[in-house]
Amino acid sequence: MAAPTAGATPSVSAEPAPYRWRWIALAVLLVAEAMDMLDALVANIAAPSIRADLGGGESTMQWLGAAYALAMAVGLITGGRLGDIVGRRRMFLIGSCGFTTASMLCAVSVSSGMLIGARGLQGLFGAVLIPQGLGIIKEMFDGPELGRAFGMFGPVMGLATVGGPVLAGVLIDADLFGAGWRMIFAVNLPLGLLALLGGWKVLPESRYETPPRLDLTGVALASLAALLVIFPLVQGRELGWPAWTFASLAAGLGLFAVFGRYEARKARAGGDPLVVPALFRKRAFSGGLAVGALLFAALTGFSLVLSLFLQAGLGYTPLKEGLGSLPWSLGMILGAAIQIAEPYGVVERLGRKIIQLGVAVMAFGLALIVLTLHLAGTTVTIGRIAPALVVAGLGMGLVMGPFFDTVLCAVEPHETGSASGTLTAVQQLGGSLGTAVLGTVFFTALAHQGTTLPGYTTTVTITLWTGTGLLAVAFLASFLLPRPGLPRER
Repeated sequence: MAAPTAGATPSVSAEPAPYRWRWIALAVLLVAEAMDMLDALVANIAAPSIRADLGGGESTMQWLGAAYALAMAVGLITGGRLGDIVGRRRMFLIGSCGFTTASMLCAVSVSSGMLIGARGLQGLFGAVLIPQGLGIIKEMFDGPELGRAFGMFGPVMGLATVGGPVLAGVLIDADLFGAGWRMIFAVNLPLGLLALLGGWKVLPESRYETPPRLDLTGVALASLAALLVIFPLVQGRELGWPAWTFASLAAGLGLFAVFGRYEARKARAGGDPLVVPALFRKRAFSGGLAVGALLFAALTGFSLVLSLFLQAGLGYTPLKEGLGSLPWSLGMILGAAIQIAEPYGVVERLGRKIIQLGVAVMAFGLALIVLTLHLAGTTVTIGRIAPALVVAGLGMGLVMGPFFDTVLCAVEPHETGSASGTLTAVQQLGGSLGTAVLGTVFFTALAHQGTTLPGYTTTVTITLWTGTGLLAVAFLASFLLPRPGLPRER
C-alpha cells in the first residue's frame, strides 16, 4: 500500500481501521517534542559562553531562557486552537519550519539582542508546533494503544532532560568548525528537517467541514493574562520579588477570570470560543490540569535544584553534571517502559491509581535523596544519590503516559486543539511556578546556610521537602481523576 496522500481526509465509518503509519508518525511527533525539550535546556548551559562571545550582563543570560519560555507560554492556547481551525498537520508543518528557521537565526546571531529575539521566535513557533502532537496522537490511536503511545513521552523527556546538558557540554567543548556555542542551535537543523519531511509524508490530516473561527478577543485576553502571570514567575526570583511582580500576578489571574467569563458568554451565544468552556466541566480534564501543573512544578523545580547542587555544591562541570543526571533519566525511561509494556492497558484497568502510584514513588525518591544526603554528610557523591534518583525518575516515568491519556480521555474531537493547547500551557505555567517556588526556597536557604558543602546539602534538603509537599498536593488532586473500573467520561 502506498503512503497516505498529504492532506487527505480519512473516510468516516462506524469502525475506522487504525491508521497504517501511526507508529512512524508517532516517532515524528516525538522528534519535535525532543527538539523542544532540548532547546528549553541547552541555553542555560551555554549562557556563560554566549555572554563571553556576544557581551551583555547577567540579564542577557537570564533572558536566553526566559524569552523562549515566555513566548511559548503566551502562544500555546492559541497554537492549539489553530490546529482545530487550520488543521493539525498543517500547523505542525508550519511550526516545524518556523522553529527550524528560528534555530538557525539563533546560530548566526551577531548580538545578544538578536539572539534573545530569535529565542522568542523559537518559543512562538514551538507554541504552534507542540500542541498539535497530542491531538494527532489522539486521532491515530485508541484503547490500550493510546496509553502506550502517550507512554513514549516518558523516555523522550528522560533522554532530552539529560541529553540537553550533555549535548550542550560536548558541543561547546568540541568547538566544531570554530562554532562554539552556536552548534547547540545548529543541531536543530537536521532534527527540524526530519520533523518537517516526516510530518509532510506520514502525518494524517483531518479538517472539519465547518471549521471554527479564531476568537481574536479571546487570543488577546489569554495572551496578555499568560504574559502577566509568567513574566513575574520567570523574573521575580532574580530581581528579589519587587512589589510589581505580585501586582502583575494578581492582574494576570484577574484577567484570566475575565477571559473565562468572556469565553462562557461567547459559547452561550453560539460563537467559537478560543477555549471550549465545556472542557472545565469534565472532571478528568479539570482535575488533570491541577495535577499537571503541580507535577511539572515539582519536575522542573527538582531539575533546577539538582543542577545547582551538582555544579555549585559538588563542583561538577556542565558535562559531568549532565552525566550525573543519568540515573534520574534512566528511572524515567524504566517507569515508562513498565507502563508501555503492559499488554492490556494499565490506564484502562487502573485509572488514576497508576498516576497516584507514580506520584507516591517520585515523592519517596525525593525523600530517599534527603536521607542519603543526611547519612553521607561531607562524603556525598552523585554515585551515592544515584539509587534515589532512579526511584524518583521511576515515579515520573510511571505518571507520564497515563497522565496525558487520562486527561484527554474526556475530550471530544472538536475540542482536541483547545484542550491540547490549554494542557500544554498549564504544563508551562507549572514549570515556571516550580522554578520560581523551589528556586526561591533554594537561594533563600543557601543565603542562611552558607556556600560550603554542608550548607548546600542542608539547602537541598529544605528545598526537596518543599518539592515533596507539591507532590503531596498533586496526589490529593489526583482523586479528581476517574476512578478505576469506571467508564472514562466523554
